[in-house]
Amino acid sequence: MVIGTREALVRSAENLMRTKGYAAFSYADLAEDIGIRKASIHHHFPTKEDLGVAIVEEYIERVRSGFRRIEQQHSTVADKVAAYFSLFQASSNRGLLPMCGALAAEMKVLPVELQKLTQRFFDLQLNWLRTTLEEGMADGEIPTGRGAKQKAFLILSLLEGASFVNWATKGKQVLDESAVLSIIEQP
Repeated sequence: MVIGTREALVRSAENLMRTKGYAAFSYADLAEDIGIRKASIHHHFPTKEDLGVAIVEEYIERVRSGFRRIEQQHSTVADKVAAYFSLFQASSNRGLLPMCGALAAEMKVLPVELQKLTQRFFDLQLNWLRTTLEEGMADGEIPTGRGAKQKAFLILSLLEGASFVNWATKGKQVLDESAVLSIIEQP
């Protein structure tokens, strides 16, 4: 499948954001990676912020689609959380940091619009997890204990943090799905 220049730019820049960080890559890196001139990049994305916003907005839509697939394909909370875990695992297996974590690590240097999108992205994930856990608690599938909001925070924190440790140790430290599932099983 042949992809257009815009899509190639977005893919390459997303990869750079998730391996080097937003502040650490330049249009020169992109131009070299996909074999075009910097001026051609400016044609598609006049500023680096425009490019960053496009990447994060598209990524958020992919995650929303992933949540819809999880909801359609899985009926239990444990299966839904395991499927959510697999999204992080797939990124880790490709040597990529989670998008949210990569952005959050640079929050103070990100343009304001990217800071807002980062917050929105975290909220999206926390809300989906909370809602999923609340449904399981209401059905008696999982204990209420700490409450859905706290459990959602613990799950996301564990996955984001473990992804960074895995990345920093070059895959020598890997989170097991059972650690994530133990959070939902705790009273």
